[in-house]
Amino acid sequence: MSVPTSRATLIDYCKRKLGAPVLEVNVDDDQVEDRVDEALQFYQEYHSDAVFKTYLKHQITNTDVTNGYLTLNDAVISVQRILPLSAENSSINMFDVKYQMHFNDMYNLGFQGNLSNFAMTKSYMSTLDMVMNGPDMVRFNRHMNKLFLDIDWEEEGTVGKFVIVDAYRIVDVSSYADVYNDMFLKRYTTALIKQQWGANLLKFDQVLLPGGVMLNGRQIYDDATGEIGAIEEEMQLKYEMPPEFFTG
Repeated sequence: MSVPTSRATLIDYCKRKLGAPVLEVNVDDDQVEDRVDEALQFYQEYHSDAVFKTYLKHQITNTDVTNGYLTLNDAVISVQRILPLSAENSSINMFDVKYQMHFNDMYNLGFQGNLSNFAMTKSYMSTLDMVMNGPDMVRFNRHMNKLFLDIDWEEEGTVGKFVIVDAYRIVDVSSYADVYNDMFLKRYTTALIKQQWGANLLKFDQVLLPGGVMLNGRQIYDDATGEIGAIEEEMQLKYEMPPEFFTG
């Protein structure tokens, strides 16, 4: 079996699945390209294997401070959080109250190795930090490619400081060709091309060809539409990542 490793080989695979070259698949090349784009878009929107969790490093510039937001790459589809910007949250300053409390906790552990008091105090400090300071609020929309940080830019948005963004990013198909061999993507692309084939033949429905062969574009279209619905339902049940939700 020929394994698709590129856009072109994926198209060849789908056409062979539909009967080519034994049968003529009546679909224009531009139509095929459009259907592949649709399949990739659906795959990247919903399939858990199409995205991966990553941490992006961004150095704040004068432009960022002026705009009040960070510009991210087009491949980023969602942002979960940013790591704390303030140096006070890092606990590396020996004069910081959090540092001193943790230092005293470690000293009071003694030789018994009892970590319960340390764990409870650390949880208490995290609760205080959340109540008093709260997490850094962010707003992001993938179509804008702008990560808005609801912070005091004059105090925290220091030029040259690095921001670590916890995000999800689309797997780059140009770098990871194995995506084209994904079982779901191959099935879905084939079904979309088949539906386009049926749509092209609808005007010739029930046409009798030489040799007594009946051309039935409606049947091809309906079969493909049913396959697409079944594949999309399977995607939601098996492969889609749980949607985010808000509480509180």
